[in-house]
Amino acid sequence: MNLREPGIAEQTGVALTLELVPLLEEALAGLRAGTAERCLSDWSAGNLYLFRHAHDYRYHAGEYAHITGVTYDGTPYVIPLFELNRAPAAVLARLAATGRCFYPLSPGQFAQLDTQRFTCSQSRDDADYLYPADNFRFYRGTTLGKKRNLMKQLLAAHTVQAQPLAKPQHGAALQVLQGWMHDRDKGPQEADYAACVEALEHASLLGLEGFMFHADGEPAGFLLAQELEPGVFVIRFAKGLDRYKGMAQYMFHYFCTHFPRPVQWLNFEQDMGLENFRQTKASYQPADLLDKFRVRLRAAT
Repeated sequence: MNLREPGIAEQTGVALTLELVPLLEEALAGLRAGTAERCLSDWSAGNLYLFRHAHDYRYHAGEYAHITGVTYDGTPYVIPLFELNRAPAAVLARLAATGRCFYPLSPGQFAQLDTQRFTCSQSRDDADYLYPADNFRFYRGTTLGKKRNLMKQLLAAHTVQAQPLAKPQHGAALQVLQGWMHDRDKGPQEADYAACVEALEHASLLGLEGFMFHADGEPAGFLLAQELEPGVFVIRFAKGLDRYKGMAQYMFHYFCTHFPRPVQWLNFEQDMGLENFRQTKASYQPADLLDKFRVRLRAAT
């Protein structure tokens, strides 16, 4: 079946598969192009694939190709893989049926829309946390200095080694993941366990790169990131065992100082309204929060 052609896939959609990732990535790369550090973390086929079950993603082929899904707060939505302004009103009305919004759109995208046809809203829970990489390279200042001290305590207490995360380290990474779940008293169906297992297995295809960390020769943590735009990386997974205090701070620092390509910005994604996520992400002093708009058609008058 040619998923670029209209037909049944246009009407009912198909579940996201690894086979679809390159096709979707080509479309989403167009959304990312030129956005620099303002790029939204959602615009990645690999990330959509990993969280396809959580959001019930379906790909709809055709002239106005799109992906349907449901937000964490239960709102149905459409990710348009076309420019909303060029779509006929009848097409947009069909896509917006059953209360769907168009999401996530950046402020720049919304600015190009006709506000007589479209309206928007936003949720603080959806916004991405954006940081200059220097926050993690140097941990300057009083607040970030506490992160630096945790990192120094780790390095004083343990011999920490890092290497690029590749297939030979997957067993060690899974050991860390299972330990991380145990530290948080989570079962295999909770947190992001299943997505993380798939991310490790299919990292190359999904555009994920990172490091495996050992402390005193034992698996202690791993980090997987994706380059959205040149020098702009979103941290997809960062897991460190609780007994190695300061591991998270060290992993972010090491990534920014040792990754083989320039790292200028880090995106920590959204906090989903979870207070512990919000406090942790805010403690690294973001330079900005990247709004994600939920766009709807104005009611006909």
